[in-house]
Amino acid sequence: MDRIVKVGIIGCGGIANGKHMPSLQVIPNVQMVAFCDLIEERAQKAAAKYGTPDAKVYTDYKELLKDPEIEVVHVLTPNREHAQISIDALHADKHVMCEKPMAKTAADARRMVEAAKETGKKLTIGYQHRQKVPSIYAKQYIESGALGEIYYANCLATRRRGTPNWGVFLDEEAQGGGPIIDIATHSLDVTLYLMNNYEPAVVLGKTHKKLEHPEAGNPWGDNGVSTTPLEEAACAMIVMKNGATIMLETSWALNTDEPVQEGSCVLCGSKAGLSMKNNKLIINKIELDRESNTEINTKAGGVAFYDGVKETPAITEARNWIKAIVDDTDPVVLPEQACVVSEILEAIYTSSKTGKPVYFE
Repeated sequence: MDRIVKVGIIGCGGIANGKHMPSLQVIPNVQMVAFCDLIEERAQKAAAKYGTPDAKVYTDYKELLKDPEIEVVHVLTPNREHAQISIDALHADKHVMCEKPMAKTAADARRMVEAAKETGKKLTIGYQHRQKVPSIYAKQYIESGALGEIYYANCLATRRRGTPNWGVFLDEEAQGGGPIIDIATHSLDVTLYLMNNYEPAVVLGKTHKKLEHPEAGNPWGDNGVSTTPLEEAACAMIVMKNGATIMLETSWALNTDEPVQEGSCVLCGSKAGLSMKNNKLIINKIELDRESNTEINTKAGGVAFYDGVKETPAITEARNWIKAIVDDTDPVVLPEQACVVSEILEAIYTSSKTGKPVYFE
């Protein structure tokens, strides 16, 4: 990856500073040359810390998109802005990395897919849980045929207490939802990816907001937790067209004694099963007529992606994304796949509101 890739950052808030810009900074052939934020001071601060000496600062993303030297744009704004900015960037001849979820609505996600097809530019979504070493190993194990047909899954994205109360997380208009769209989106993405199944048939879902004191025990305090209209928890049953069934559980706040589970899933196949909870991967099967559970050591060796190199999933995501640009290959996360995630998540909300299942054609 010798060729220099010039990147523009749109949105210089928490996810930009916590994930994208630090990750891009360690990729040798990346230069962050432009930064845009509605709050100019934030863009200036990001440019000073992560940008080239002559990095430009904008408050209007459309001005940034006019720069012909920028090859790649990272869209790191609130969810409601994802679609339009990404579509404008694609039509401005830029490849686009958009932070998760793909869009606030399924219709917007579909518009993004169409824009990528129309322009021929690359579009990917920031689902970094696919890039965890356990996920990489699990994908290889499944592709070897060792699990057989995967017909049942449990998709987990739960916190006992952990409602984010900064930025626009609690703003329904800006974000589109609570834990379903915030953290379940990650777990559903990795579940569908490992199953290699993107054809839902029907979704039945229910959201919950029942806690008397949801702010109690929250590590970040109240700051709106007790008054937000967003769901605290939700569950859903997703039946795929081939009959495979996914049970989804998610929460920001729930009276459970279970530990935090994010980017987690349990897969059950006709030959064996696996449990991937946080960074722990266990294979289960029957051997010599006895139950057998094997925990995989994913901390060193045996993985095709950067064997022996210790790096965060966010850095691996950035590395693979830039490599796809340089090598002109598909990104790890395809927009069509991310769009299905958005369609299913929206179906959970719709089903909960109507009390009826949502059917896919």
